[in-house]
Amino acid sequence: MPQRFEMLQKQTQKLILSPQMQQAIKMLQIPLMELRALARQEMVTNPVLEENLSEEAPLPEESETPSAENETELDFREEFDNLTKLDDEWRDYFNQSGGFRKITQQDDEKRKFMLDSISVGESLQDHLLSQLGVIVTDPEKEKIGITIIGNIDNNGYLRSSNEELVRAIGKSPEEIEEIIHLIQTFDPVGVGARDIEECLLIQLDRLGKVNTLESRIVTECLDLMGEHKYEQIADQLQVQAMDVKKAITFIATLDPKPGLMFSQEESQYVVPDVFLERRNSEYIITLNDDKIPHLYISSLYRTLMRKKDTPRETINYIKNKIRSGSWLIRNITQRQQTISKIATAIVDVQREFFDEGPSFLKPLTMQTVANTVDLHESTVSRAIANKYMQTPQGTFQIKYFFSSGVKTVSGESLSVNNVKDQITAMVKEESKQKPLSDQDIIARLAQQGIRMARRTVAKYRQEMNMPASSVRKQK
Repeated sequence: MPQRFEMLQKQTQKLILSPQMQQAIKMLQIPLMELRALARQEMVTNPVLEENLSEEAPLPEESETPSAENETELDFREEFDNLTKLDDEWRDYFNQSGGFRKITQQDDEKRKFMLDSISVGESLQDHLLSQLGVIVTDPEKEKIGITIIGNIDNNGYLRSSNEELVRAIGKSPEEIEEIIHLIQTFDPVGVGARDIEECLLIQLDRLGKVNTLESRIVTECLDLMGEHKYEQIADQLQVQAMDVKKAITFIATLDPKPGLMFSQEESQYVVPDVFLERRNSEYIITLNDDKIPHLYISSLYRTLMRKKDTPRETINYIKNKIRSGSWLIRNITQRQQTISKIATAIVDVQREFFDEGPSFLKPLTMQTVANTVDLHESTVSRAIANKYMQTPQGTFQIKYFFSSGVKTVSGESLSVNNVKDQITAMVKEESKQKPLSDQDIIARLAQQGIRMARRTVAKYRQEMNMPASSVRKQK
């Protein structure tokens, strides 16, 4: 059959995002430090933008942006309101454009190979267990050692007391102390210590500095050393101040956290987007604007546009840059206003949490907040993504304050996070020899008026990375 070409018309609907809307979406959902980097990058590429280092500069007047250009642009508020429909519209768009494709078995095999190829560094616990297996041949002592190592944190410190270990293992204090001292001879030097003093003394002992000025300072003057009170240390130990300074210089070379060299995670520092402070009986919300450059349109370019001898090409270039800069400033402003509205709505609902603590967290959905601040739920979702709030109760991801509710027998509504906290408290206080089963947890929750299905308790336990009772049981 011969081939032939023909033209067909097909009507389809697709969502076209203007550059301004794409910028608004991006700024709404990126973290604070990324916003700062983005704003500074825009300052480099856009010469009309300047930063006011003293006080916030006003936005450029509407009259300074050419009216002909404004007519071709959507009004900012109208365009930003379109964010409210993005979730549903994006789903329709991808369905219409065929943006999804079926994942084949070959794709799965490639993905599995990639994941299997990722090398994972040896953990501190694995490193200690490998040494234990070589040194200890007695199965009973090995069991004691395994339990002790399991109670050593990532800094290398043993966080359980001897009494707790005696109850958990069922051995005498002498047997447990013997294995603790054995583990303290392992690598890294200082591991297995109960506190900073013991950690430093272990390292000094390994370096042959027992009964030296260094060990005396650690044993008798650790607090004074932290406060750099060298003269007071010298007087207390009846030695020369220069000798004290020399000894402390040596102590500073020791590692106060020997286990961190095996840490598999990089330290991540959180920069709060919102500060919540209590003043008398009121809560004051402050946005972290210090991290965002305070931008304004340079008056130099405004003046240049008004000059009659300025070439037309230059005027058009400046117009485009002013329009781009104005959108950037407005998008930043709108972002901050949106976060402020959401934070205010959260504080109004969760006041008891901020007054009393996590056990008073109330159920709260994004839809509820969206209705309160007159935004779409998808806008609220974007606005709280990767954002943090510093409160009198600590620093939390803003999404922490959102959770569904669980009805009690009395009709009271508790947040899921509240129920999870209660489950965690129950497991923490359980007998290690007879841990609570999911059914036991259900029974205890029922005593507090919380009725819950077993599969729900199991689901919450898995979400908290809490193993089943059979795994938590210790002999």
